[in-house]
Amino acid sequence: MGFIGSGSIGSTIARLAVEAGNQVVLSNSRGPGTLADTVARLGPRASAATSEEAAAAGDIVVVTVPVTAFPDLPAAPLVGKTVIDTCNYGPERDGHIPELDSGSLTSSELLLRYVPDAGLVKAFNTIYFKHLLSFARPAGVADRSYLPIAADSAPAKAAVTDFIDSIGYGVVDAGPLADDWRQATGTPVWGTPYGPYSNEKGRPAGDDVIRAALATATR
Repeated sequence: MGFIGSGSIGSTIARLAVEAGNQVVLSNSRGPGTLADTVARLGPRASAATSEEAAAAGDIVVVTVPVTAFPDLPAAPLVGKTVIDTCNYGPERDGHIPELDSGSLTSSELLLRYVPDAGLVKAFNTIYFKHLLSFARPAGVADRSYLPIAADSAPAKAAVTDFIDSIGYGVVDAGPLADDWRQATGTPVWGTPYGPYSNEKGRPAGDDVIRAALATATR
């Protein structure tokens, strides 16, 4: 797996991926040398590289960067790849983007403009990284948590569903990328089902909870 962006959510997904037996290649905007400590913590299945190298190395590539960094993504090595978009739009951080403010595009549809030949899947953008780490459970247990995902590509959605299952979560299909506004910042499914940030242990959220939260979202 490749990672473009290795902050809190990216490094947490990488940790879960390593624990599930995957090799991970991490990158960030500051260069591979700044990731030495993260790689050391993750162990021998992890390495650091440039964004282009991480994109080329991964069968699945996780993009976890600010929306304003979309134009800088390495599009060529992402052609034909399954790409997980964890990104959230925040005008206070990203500045105002008219298409996102008006609702004419979702943030994933905007990302797709820059990586048009990737199989893009929106996932992991609704959960606090500490909750993501603490809720991983094997399939079949009563308190397994679920994550919403949205995608236009059925094969990419299937690949990400399998990956998420392998790291301890179930999936709720939230529809196409045009519907990923239902899991955007501030919607009912964003953070709330898993408990407040102040409670690092949080609470598991089953598929019924996630479906209900998606259904009550309004634009």
